[in-house]
Amino acid sequence: MSRPIIAILRGVKPAEAVGIAGVILAAGIDKIEVPLNSPSPFDSINTIVKAYGDQALIGAGTVLTTAQVKQVRSAGGQLVVSPNCDPAVIAATIAEGMQSWPGVFTPSEALAALQAGATGLKLFPGDMAGPKGLKAMRAILPLGTQVYAVGGAAPDNFSKWIEASADGFGLGSAIYKPGDNLETVAAKAQAIVTAFDAI
Repeated sequence: MSRPIIAILRGVKPAEAVGIAGVILAAGIDKIEVPLNSPSPFDSINTIVKAYGDQALIGAGTVLTTAQVKQVRSAGGQLVVSPNCDPAVIAATIAEGMQSWPGVFTPSEALAALQAGATGLKLFPGDMAGPKGLKAMRAILPLGTQVYAVGGAAPDNFSKWIEASADGFGLGSAIYKPGDNLETVAAKAQAIVTAFDAI
């Protein structure tokens, strides 16, 4: 079962990337992003792809330029997540055959991202928009638009976001933060899956 959850491994190091990704996959989360402000992010992406590329959607977060899009593709990534809405980055991502999830906060950004070809939208920062903000924005989004809440979404408020029409979530420190060992990440990932499945 593939769940609409992206694990954000901000700060992960290449030496631990495969192990961390493995326990997250074992828990039932099969979408993983390594933000580009992590140590040697393209090395981490490449090692995860080599280990689990046939089992998971793997890519990068905090992608800000078209050059970075090409680097993600070269590392084997299939997912590009950004904190902002840059039509050039979106177009370059789609041209490379990857999924594009740009960050949006306003209706204008959301519609611009979709016009540029975005696969789905990352509502960011989610804690600023809140479920009410998403619910209000949904009224102007084309039917079928996928929106993931990122920043402020956690197991204890999944249900509020789902009620407000969130399709999924991007989770950072709730699933991994630098210094977490495999056991900690496994427990966090399992708690997230349990909470999500209970909705």
